[in-house]
Amino acid sequence: MSSPAAVSSLRLIHLPGGTFIMGADDRRSDERPAHAVAVTAFRAAERPVSNNEYAAFVEHTEAPPPPFWTQDGFRIPDAPVVGISWHDAVAYCEWLSTQTDTRLRLPTEAEREYAARGGLAEADWPEPDPHWPKVAARASVATAEHPHVPLDACRNRFGLYCMADNVHEWCSDWYDRSYYDVSPRAEPAGPVSGMRRASRGGSWRHRIKFTRVSARSSLSPSYRYNDYGFRIYADAV
Repeated sequence: MSSPAAVSSLRLIHLPGGTFIMGADDRRSDERPAHAVAVTAFRAAERPVSNNEYAAFVEHTEAPPPPFWTQDGFRIPDAPVVGISWHDAVAYCEWLSTQTDTRLRLPTEAEREYAARGGLAEADWPEPDPHWPKVAARASVATAEHPHVPLDACRNRFGLYCMADNVHEWCSDWYDRSYYDVSPRAEPAGPVSGMRRASRGGSWRHRIKFTRVSARSSLSPSYRYNDYGFRIYADAV
């Protein structure tokens, strides 16, 4: 069988790692306290997993297709796939790992926030301009009624697309709104158990399409929402 589209289209960007301020003292309670966190170098996919890439997984594994593929606008080949549970995302990572001989995975919340910030210290958005969400929304058709194909207007300084808009992206961590009170300062990986898995990013279906890089979200790992997708991460080489 030929190489799946998910393999040929995967582009991982090396992020240098470092120490950054995670969270925000003047925002929602689960973003407090702002605290210094160190992450080692890692790699992040340039874009969320697309419908075309996920279709290769469905074809090769006979996994069930996302429930929203039958609806208009939800199977645009290069737009992010949605309707993916946390378990689906993990299964995809495990499958693609075997195809690439590379351990691919979901990010920790710390890695996801570090990646979204794009090297900007204590910024609310992937760009320092406070008007960036309005500018990006106009350019990226963020008012559409389905996920949009990632465009340059929504790329941050690390070269990553749609880190604050388009779809929520699953993280590996369990979610705990008070986790920052006890989180280790190096490589935090979340609580050891929980009821909901953490997620990050904005949503095409929210009234406000863009979200701050420190904003946290969560969902039951078995749920398949039409604004939930995921992005591939890997350790540095």
